[in-house]
Amino acid sequence: MSTNTAYETIVVFSVADGEESAKELMEKFRAMIESNGTIDSVDEWGKRRLEYLINDEEYGYYVLYNYQSNADFPSELDRVLNITDGVLRSLIVKK
Repeated sequence: MSTNTAYETIVVFSVADGEESAKELMEKFRAMIESNGTIDSVDEWGKRRLEYLINDEEYGYYVLYNYQSNADFPSELDRVLNITDGVLRSLIVKK
């Protein structure tokens, strides 16, 4: 029997196609997390200037997800984040 573990994931979305496309991606990943666990909070940090250029982009849209899920889900989430266009960077941390 698997128990849920607390995780936090920060994602930097591209704003090259506008903030609306970043918000659509944010909702897509929120739904993915909700279907595989329970969300404690979603903090939208919004559009911020990047410390250095990523894919020739100067700005990114930051979102922090705090959630609980089984131990298998974060690796699947990481895989999907890495292959999704519009995701500049992501980091998943077990709390």
